[in-house]
Amino acid sequence: MFLAADGTRTFLGWVAFFIEKNGNQFLSGTITTLYISLTGTIVGFFIGLCVALVREAYIDEKTPVIKKFFIKLSQIIIKIYIAVFRGTPMIVQAMVIYYGLPQLINLNLDPIPAALFIVSINTGSYMAEIIRGGIDSVDKGQLEGAQAIGMSHFQTMKSIIFPQAIRNVLPSVGNEFIINIKDTSVLNVISVTELFFTSKSLAGTYTRYYEVFIITSAIYFFLTFTISLILRFVEKKIDGPKNFEIAETIEKEIDSNLLKER
Repeated sequence: MFLAADGTRTFLGWVAFFIEKNGNQFLSGTITTLYISLTGTIVGFFIGLCVALVREAYIDEKTPVIKKFFIKLSQIIIKIYIAVFRGTPMIVQAMVIYYGLPQLINLNLDPIPAALFIVSINTGSYMAEIIRGGIDSVDKGQLEGAQAIGMSHFQTMKSIIFPQAIRNVLPSVGNEFIINIKDTSVLNVISVTELFFTSKSLAGTYTRYYEVFIITSAIYFFLTFTISLILRFVEKKIDGPKNFEIAETIEKEIDSNLLKER
Protein backbone atom coordinates (compact mmCIF):
# COMPACT_ATOMS: atom_id res chain seq x y z
CA MET A 1 0.00 0.00 0.00
CA PHE A 2 2.82 2.38 0.89
CA LEU A 3 5.30 1.25 -1.79
CA ALA A 4 4.84 1.04 -5.54
CA ALA A 5 6.03 -1.90 -7.66
CA ASP A 6 9.34 -0.15 -8.35
CA GLY A 7 10.00 0.38 -4.63
CA THR A 8 9.15 4.09 -4.50
CA ARG A 9 6.67 5.54 -2.01
CA THR A 10 3.05 5.87 -3.04
CA PHE A 11 0.83 8.82 -2.12
CA LEU A 12 -0.25 7.13 1.13
CA GLY A 13 3.36 6.21 1.77
CA TRP A 14 4.43 9.85 1.63
CA VAL A 15 1.49 10.92 3.82
CA ALA A 16 2.43 8.29 6.42
CA PHE A 17 6.07 9.38 6.18
CA PHE A 18 5.28 13.05 6.85
CA ILE A 19 2.95 12.23 9.73
CA GLU A 20 5.52 9.92 11.32
CA LYS A 21 8.66 12.00 10.75
CA ASN A 22 7.26 15.54 10.89
CA GLY A 23 4.16 15.18 13.05
CA ASN A 24 5.64 17.41 15.77
CA GLN A 25 6.24 20.20 13.26
CA PHE A 26 2.64 20.03 12.03
CA LEU A 27 1.46 20.05 15.66
CA SER A 28 3.66 23.04 16.52
CA GLY A 29 2.39 24.97 13.48
CA THR A 30 -1.22 24.12 14.39
CA ILE A 31 -0.77 25.33 17.98
CA THR A 32 0.76 28.59 16.73
CA THR A 33 -2.15 29.07 14.32
CA LEU A 34 -4.71 28.50 17.09
CA TYR A 35 -2.84 30.76 19.51
CA ILE A 36 -2.66 33.69 17.07
CA SER A 37 -6.22 33.32 15.77
CA LEU A 38 -7.82 32.87 19.22
CA THR A 39 -5.85 35.69 20.86
CA GLY A 40 -6.43 37.97 17.88
CA THR A 41 -10.17 37.25 17.94
CA ILE A 42 -10.52 37.92 21.68
CA VAL A 43 -8.45 41.13 21.60
CA GLY A 44 -10.18 42.19 18.39
CA PHE A 45 -13.56 41.68 20.03
CA PHE A 46 -12.68 44.05 22.87
CA ILE A 47 -11.27 46.57 20.38
CA GLY A 48 -14.53 46.37 18.45
CA LEU A 49 -16.51 46.74 21.68
CA CYS A 50 -14.60 49.90 22.65
CA VAL A 51 -15.03 51.29 19.15
CA ALA A 52 -18.75 50.55 19.27
CA LEU A 53 -19.05 52.35 22.62
CA VAL A 54 -17.47 55.47 21.13
CA ARG A 55 -19.61 55.29 18.00
CA GLU A 56 -22.76 54.98 20.11
CA ALA A 57 -21.76 57.76 22.52
CA TYR A 58 -24.75 59.89 23.39
CA ILE A 59 -24.59 63.55 22.38
CA ASP A 60 -27.29 66.20 22.86
CA GLU A 61 -27.52 69.95 23.30
CA LYS A 62 -26.51 69.61 26.96
CA THR A 63 -23.20 67.91 26.13
CA PRO A 64 -20.21 70.20 26.83
CA VAL A 65 -18.54 71.58 23.70
CA ILE A 66 -15.12 70.10 24.49
CA LYS A 67 -16.58 66.65 25.14
CA LYS A 68 -18.63 66.87 21.98
CA PHE A 69 -15.54 67.85 19.97
CA PHE A 70 -13.47 64.91 21.22
CA ILE A 71 -16.32 62.46 20.62
CA LYS A 72 -16.77 63.73 17.05
CA LEU A 73 -13.01 63.61 16.43
CA SER A 74 -12.81 60.07 17.82
CA GLN A 75 -15.70 58.96 15.62
CA ILE A 76 -13.95 60.36 12.53
CA ILE A 77 -10.72 58.52 13.42
CA ILE A 78 -12.70 55.34 14.01
CA LYS A 79 -14.38 55.60 10.60
CA ILE A 80 -10.95 55.96 8.94
CA TYR A 81 -9.59 53.01 10.93
CA ILE A 82 -12.51 50.76 9.94
CA ALA A 83 -12.38 51.82 6.29
CA VAL A 84 -8.62 51.24 5.99
CA PHE A 85 -8.46 47.85 7.72
CA ARG A 86 -11.62 46.51 6.10
CA GLY A 87 -10.57 47.83 2.71
CA THR A 88 -7.07 46.32 2.52
CA PRO A 89 -5.95 42.65 2.65
CA MET A 90 -4.37 41.32 5.85
CA ILE A 91 -1.28 40.23 3.91
CA VAL A 92 -0.66 43.85 2.85
CA GLN A 93 -1.28 45.10 6.41
CA ALA A 94 1.25 42.54 7.68
CA MET A 95 3.92 43.75 5.26
CA VAL A 96 3.28 47.43 5.99
CA ILE A 97 3.23 47.04 9.78
CA TYR A 98 6.07 44.53 10.16
CA TYR A 99 8.47 46.24 7.78
CA GLY A 100 7.13 49.77 8.16
CA LEU A 101 7.21 50.27 11.93
CA PRO A 102 11.04 49.97 12.13
CA GLN A 103 11.35 52.77 9.57
CA LEU A 104 8.63 55.02 10.97
CA ILE A 105 9.12 54.80 14.74
CA ASN A 106 12.17 52.51 15.04
CA LEU A 107 10.04 49.74 16.56
CA ASN A 108 11.19 46.21 15.73
CA LEU A 109 8.68 43.50 16.57
CA ASP A 110 9.33 39.78 16.60
CA PRO A 111 7.11 37.79 14.19
CA ILE A 112 4.70 36.43 16.84
CA PRO A 113 3.98 39.77 18.62
CA ALA A 114 3.66 41.42 15.21
CA ALA A 115 1.22 38.72 14.10
CA LEU A 116 -0.89 39.15 17.25
CA PHE A 117 -1.00 42.92 16.71
CA ILE A 118 -1.91 42.59 13.03
CA VAL A 119 -4.68 40.02 13.56
CA SER A 120 -6.08 41.93 16.54
CA ILE A 121 -6.44 45.30 14.86
CA ASN A 122 -7.69 43.72 11.64
CA THR A 123 -10.29 41.73 13.56
CA GLY A 124 -11.20 44.80 15.62
CA SER A 125 -12.29 46.67 12.50
CA TYR A 126 -14.67 43.86 11.55
CA MET A 127 -15.87 43.34 15.11
CA ALA A 128 -16.75 47.04 15.36
CA GLU A 129 -19.19 46.67 12.46
CA ILE A 130 -20.52 43.35 13.77
CA ILE A 131 -21.24 44.81 17.21
CA ARG A 132 -22.76 47.95 15.70
CA GLY A 133 -25.12 45.71 13.73
CA GLY A 134 -25.94 43.81 16.92
CA ILE A 135 -26.78 47.04 18.73
CA ASP A 136 -28.99 48.20 15.85
CA SER A 137 -30.83 44.85 15.92
CA VAL A 138 -32.13 45.52 19.46
CA ASP A 139 -35.60 47.06 19.47
CA LYS A 140 -35.34 50.85 19.88
CA GLY A 141 -38.36 50.73 22.16
CA GLN A 142 -36.21 49.18 24.87
CA LEU A 143 -33.87 52.17 24.76
CA GLU A 144 -36.81 54.55 25.00
CA GLY A 145 -38.34 52.54 27.86
CA ALA A 146 -35.09 52.63 29.82
CA GLN A 147 -34.82 56.39 29.36
CA ALA A 148 -38.43 56.78 30.47
CA ILE A 149 -37.70 55.16 33.84
CA GLY A 150 -34.69 57.43 34.39
CA MET A 151 -31.77 55.19 33.37
CA SER A 152 -28.69 56.95 32.00
CA HIS A 153 -27.38 56.18 28.53
CA PHE A 154 -24.45 54.23 29.99
CA GLN A 155 -26.73 52.18 32.26
CA THR A 156 -29.06 51.42 29.38
CA MET A 157 -26.23 50.26 27.11
CA LYS A 158 -24.59 48.21 29.87
CA SER A 159 -27.67 46.51 31.33
CA ILE A 160 -30.13 46.30 28.43
CA ILE A 161 -28.67 46.86 24.97
CA PHE A 162 -25.24 45.20 25.12
CA PRO A 163 -26.34 41.86 26.69
CA GLN A 164 -28.85 41.39 23.87
CA ALA A 165 -26.46 42.68 21.20
CA ILE A 166 -23.69 40.27 22.28
CA ARG A 167 -26.10 37.32 21.97
CA ASN A 168 -27.15 38.50 18.53
CA VAL A 169 -23.57 38.80 17.26
CA LEU A 170 -22.26 35.55 18.75
CA PRO A 171 -22.57 33.59 15.47
CA SER A 172 -20.72 36.34 13.59
CA VAL A 173 -17.98 36.43 16.24
CA GLY A 174 -17.58 32.68 15.87
CA ASN A 175 -17.36 33.03 12.09
CA GLU A 176 -14.66 35.67 12.52
CA PHE A 177 -12.66 33.24 14.66
CA ILE A 178 -12.92 30.59 11.94
CA ILE A 179 -11.89 33.13 9.29
CA ASN A 180 -8.86 34.09 11.40
CA ILE A 181 -7.76 30.45 11.60
CA LYS A 182 -7.57 30.39 7.81
CA ASP A 183 -6.27 33.93 7.35
CA THR A 184 -3.27 33.38 9.64
CA SER A 185 -1.75 31.54 6.66
CA VAL A 186 -0.88 34.91 5.11
CA LEU A 187 1.41 35.67 8.06
CA ASN A 188 4.05 33.42 6.54
CA VAL A 189 5.18 36.55 4.65
CA ILE A 190 6.61 37.88 7.93
CA SER A 191 8.14 34.49 8.85
CA VAL A 192 5.54 33.42 11.42
CA THR A 193 5.96 29.67 11.80
CA GLU A 194 2.26 28.86 11.73
CA LEU A 195 0.74 25.85 9.97
CA PHE A 196 1.07 27.11 6.40
CA PHE A 197 4.68 28.27 6.86
CA THR A 198 5.58 24.89 8.37
CA SER A 199 3.89 23.05 5.51
CA LYS A 200 5.57 25.19 2.87
CA SER A 201 8.98 24.54 4.44
CA LEU A 202 8.42 20.78 4.54
CA ALA A 203 7.09 20.70 1.00
CA GLY A 204 10.12 22.62 -0.25
CA THR A 205 12.54 20.37 1.62
CA TYR A 206 11.13 17.15 0.18
CA THR A 207 9.64 18.65 -3.03
CA ARG A 208 6.35 16.87 -2.22
CA TYR A 209 3.77 19.65 -2.27
CA TYR A 210 0.66 17.60 -2.94
CA GLU A 211 1.05 15.18 -0.04
CA VAL A 212 2.10 17.87 2.44
CA PHE A 213 -0.77 20.21 1.64
CA ILE A 214 -3.33 17.39 1.70
CA ILE A 215 -2.29 16.90 5.34
CA THR A 216 -2.45 20.68 5.88
CA SER A 217 -5.92 20.86 4.34
CA ALA A 218 -7.13 18.06 6.61
CA ILE A 219 -5.80 19.89 9.69
CA TYR A 220 -7.46 23.18 8.70
CA PHE A 221 -10.75 21.39 7.99
CA PHE A 222 -10.62 19.56 11.32
CA LEU A 223 -10.02 22.82 13.21
CA THR A 224 -12.77 24.82 11.50
CA PHE A 225 -15.33 22.00 11.55
CA THR A 226 -14.72 21.21 15.23
CA ILE A 227 -14.92 24.86 16.26
CA SER A 228 -18.16 25.26 14.27
CA LEU A 229 -19.72 22.39 16.22
CA ILE A 230 -18.55 23.87 19.54
CA LEU A 231 -19.98 27.28 18.67
CA ARG A 232 -23.34 25.78 17.72
CA PHE A 233 -23.42 23.93 21.04
CA VAL A 234 -22.67 27.16 22.93
CA GLU A 235 -25.39 29.04 21.04
CA LYS A 236 -27.95 26.38 21.94
CA LYS A 237 -26.90 26.54 25.58
CA ILE A 238 -27.30 30.31 25.63
CA ASP A 239 -30.73 30.08 23.98
CA GLY A 240 -31.90 27.67 26.67
CA PRO A 241 -34.56 24.96 26.30
CA LYS A 242 -37.38 25.39 23.81
CA ASN A 243 -40.02 24.56 26.43
CA PHE A 244 -39.74 26.49 29.65
CA GLU A 245 -41.23 24.13 32.24
CA ILE A 246 -40.69 26.64 35.07
CA ALA A 247 -42.92 29.19 33.36
CA GLU A 248 -45.56 26.53 32.76
CA THR A 249 -45.43 25.50 36.43
CA ILE A 250 -45.84 29.10 37.59
CA GLU A 251 -48.78 29.55 35.23
CA LYS A 252 -50.47 26.47 36.68
CA GLU A 253 -49.92 27.76 40.24
CA ILE A 254 -51.48 31.11 39.34
CA ASP A 255 -54.50 29.38 37.80
CA SER A 256 -54.94 27.18 40.90
CA ASN A 257 -54.72 30.22 43.19
CA LEU A 258 -57.37 32.01 41.15
CA LEU A 259 -59.68 29.03 41.43
CA LYS A 260 -59.22 28.92 45.20
CA GLU A 261 -60.05 32.65 45.48
CA ARG A 262 -63.28 32.05 43.58
